[in-house]
Amino acid sequence: MLTGVKNIIFDFGGVIINIDPKRTINALKELKLHHPEKLFTDLNTTHLLHQFELGLISDSEFIMYIKQNCAPETQTHQIVQAWNAMLLDIPYHRIKLLKNLRNHYRIYLLSNTNHLHYTHYVIDFEKATGGLKFNEFFNKAYFSFEIKMRKPSIEIYKHVLNDQGLIPEETLFIDDSIENIDTAKMLNIKTHWLKEELTDLMPITSQKQ
Repeated sequence: MLTGVKNIIFDFGGVIINIDPKRTINALKELKLHHPEKLFTDLNTTHLLHQFELGLISDSEFIMYIKQNCAPETQTHQIVQAWNAMLLDIPYHRIKLLKNLRNHYRIYLLSNTNHLHYTHYVIDFEKATGGLKFNEFFNKAYFSFEIKMRKPSIEIYKHVLNDQGLIPEETLFIDDSIENIDTAKMLNIKTHWLKEELTDLMPITSQKQ
């Protein structure tokens, strides 16, 4: 799989950091938000989430939308806590793998995310990496809310390739969403739809082939 590969682009949620959206759904239910699962499945409300991930609405605007649909006594910090409940741990064995891969490949991060989540997991990431920030650990990290593009739009892949001068055929993209994988394939990027543990796919002892 790594033959001829010089660059590896990683998704973040579900690939490097463990996530469980059901935890956020359950936490929002406790705040009396009706059908919080629609944030992830209903076209009208996923549009709101997409706007949030594109950085087109602010943290306060997103929180206000949730708050006005929750119990009247709901506080802002409760919404933030519920929204971040889906963010779990960053296992050290994955960080160890990435550290090893940095010695042999250029590694990148490409994540659909929002500012509220970012401000939460950036602290955990720096702890896991011994104090390194995303753009110190990766050759470059791309977050949808910063670059105003999100997967699976083909433009976000073109942006990364052009920004870094990457050759698609020398680049491997790893993501746990088949929709994101399918778009990357259209640009001749090598892909892997991750359904297993990352370190099972790429053992920590991986060496450049």
